[in-house]
Amino acid sequence: MPPFRGEYLLPLSGGSHIARDQRTNRRIRAREVRVVGPEGEQLGVLPIEAALDRAQSAGMDLVEVNPMAKPPVCKIMDYGKFKYEEKKRASEAKKKQVVVHLKEIKLRPKTEEHDYEFKVRNVRRFLEEGNKAKVTIMFRGREITHKELGSAILDDVVKDLKDVAVVEQMPRMEGRQMFMIIAPNPKVAARARELARQQAAAAEKADKGEGGKKNEVVGSARPEGQQAAAQAPVPVPPASVLAQAEGAK
Repeated sequence: MPPFRGEYLLPLSGGSHIARDQRTNRRIRAREVRVVGPEGEQLGVLPIEAALDRAQSAGMDLVEVNPMAKPPVCKIMDYGKFKYEEKKRASEAKKKQVVVHLKEIKLRPKTEEHDYEFKVRNVRRFLEEGNKAKVTIMFRGREITHKELGSAILDDVVKDLKDVAVVEQMPRMEGRQMFMIIAPNPKVAARARELARQQAAAAEKADKGEGGKKNEVVGSARPEGQQAAAQAPVPVPPASVLAQAEGAK
């Protein structure tokens, strides 16, 4: 059945779904509900009070997972644990995802060869990182009457980057500018995603390693002053001082 308008369904184990901000326990308005147990077992249609008693006896919550069904479907689960694990999974996925940026480079019909090559090298590096690039040709004054010069430059960019790039948006005019958007080809994009995943895994491993080392140090380390005092030798008084002390006795 379709969810309420504005709700977003999340997958649960066993193929069922659960919506954000769904009703739980006493917030469920139906008089009777179809109950699914903690392990996915079907408990049948029960009055709401009986379903709440089942959830309470299990030390869990009664969560409405399909409010549009007749009667509504509810699942017995540890809702707090579910929300915590959901937040944790979202955080881990965010660390591993690749954020694609769009970088713009601007050229002119009279751009010098050195400047052109420098900018194309930057675009190549940017594409190899998994990002996209917007290449813009700016026309000034009477240059707008020679649009073919701008098209020729964009064609040169495509030829020089054909081993790493594909044209995502064909050249088009917008005011006094002609632009196109290029993206990394599938092979380059896959390599960039794999590199990002490896970097995320290495950073996570380093964080865990640093945390373990800190835990080992806490409780066993002493201040430098105390360590120095413990390691310093005990001074022995001179023989004359010992003799004077013996005579005084």
